[in-house]
This record gives sequence, C-alpha cells and structure tokens, in this order.
Amino acid sequence: MAKKEFTFIDLFAGIGGMRLAFESAGGQCVFSSEYDPFAQLTYETNFGEKPGGDITKIREDEIPDHDILVAGFPCQPFSIAGVSKKISLNRPHGFRDKTQGTLFFDVARIIHARKPRAFLLENVKNLVSHDKGRTFQTILDVLEEAGYSIHWKVVDARGYVPQHRERIYIVGFLKNVDFQFPAQPSEGPLLGSILDNDVDPKYTLSEKLWNYLQAYAEKHRALGNGFGFGLFGKNDVARTLLFPFAGVSNLNETYA
Repeated sequence: MAKKEFTFIDLFAGIGGMRLAFESAGGQCVFSSEYDPFAQLTYETNFGEKPGGDITKIREDEIPDHDILVAGFPCQPFSIAGVSKKISLNRPHGFRDKTQGTLFFDVARIIHARKPRAFLLENVKNLVSHDKGRTFQTILDVLEEAGYSIHWKVVDARGYVPQHRERIYIVGFLKNVDFQFPAQPSEGPLLGSILDNDVDPKYTLSEKLWNYLQAYAEKHRALGNGFGFGLFGKNDVARTLLFPFAGVSNLNETYA
C-alpha cells in the first residue's frame, strides 16, 4: 500500500463521512470511535473495520499517534431543535447535559494527551450562541489552553448539496499557521439534480400516514403549538432534516 501523506483519527465517526473526505485528501485513518451500534455496523461495512465504542471508556494511551484529530462531537445538546426539545421536557442542555454535552471534554482530553499537529471539530451553528456565547467561549478557551491557534467558521452546505445545513467548523494548529477557510459558493445544486425518477413505492408515504401527519399538524395548529411540515420540489433546496419527527417518536412502530 502506498504511503499516505498524513494520519488521522475519526471520533464520533458516524458512518464515515469525515473519513471519506480525509482519505480523499491523502490521509490514513489509524483509529476510529463510534457509540451507536448501527452506525458501527455501517462503518464496518464501508471500511472493513469496526470502530471502538464509548469514547469515555477509551484511554488516551489506547489511541495511536496521529497528525490530525477529526471529531463531529454530539450536537443535540447545542442545536436549536435539541435545546428546545430538552427545555420542553425540563431536561438539561449544553454542558449541563451529562450524557452528551460533556463529550467535548473527551475530545479535549485526547487533544491534550496526544498533541496532534492539527484538528477539525464540527458541530451545529447554534453552538456559537448557546448560553449567550459562554459555551463556545469555554470550548475556545480549553482548546487554546492546549496550545493551539484556533480558526472557526459557520459554513452552509447548500453551496455543495441541495440542503440548507449550517454547521460550525473549528480548526486548530499546534503551530501558528496562516490559515483561511476556502471560499464557499453561495448557491449550489437543486433537489432535482439528485432525485431518482424511478422510486420504489415503499419509499413513498402511504395515504394513511400522509393523512395522519396532516391531521396531527392541524391538531397542533389549533392548539397554537406551531407544529407543521414542509414540502420541497425539484427546483428547491431542502431544509435541515429533523429526526425523529417531533411528537411522533413511534412512527415506524405505528405504521410499519
């Protein structure tokens, strides 16, 4: 196998989207971690290796040396939808969410111990303003205390894919680097460029489910809850997808 230009680790790896990007840039993944068992299965199918599990249980000395650390740490504690949902359920959010909100500090723990040459972290746009900016400032302070120069930017994916999806990217370097984020196109492809013309009916909402969703939306509108749905056509750009459906967590169970 040809020698790669750099090595990286893939934390909160999901099904491997970030890995694909870094491999295409000449990198070799030397370690990966993902908590969800179904994402692990897909990742293993895609790359031939099963990621390590719970990052909170993985010691720093179990992680090999690497040039770049990549991590899309959980966004639910900081996202607009996630925060709203947690508030409605009287649950903690941000760093007060002990199950997800503190996982950033496991990323920081690994950065402190392994000192990669650089890192790339990804999260939702709302991270910048969460808790009146205090959450984001804490993150920046922790990363700078580890000895890194920090650069960050909110990027909208609509310049590349037919979806309005704003995410923050935080880049850090052990040495001062004259870094600038590449310019992003403001407009990109539309939904019609990726939609199939011949679609299996099983991927289309049944009439029963469609009627249920409309009735559900109407019920909440009448109560003033603001629940609704959006429709997008081939000449549109989709909004960020929300999952599971708000208030319909047992959708598959009911309509399978």
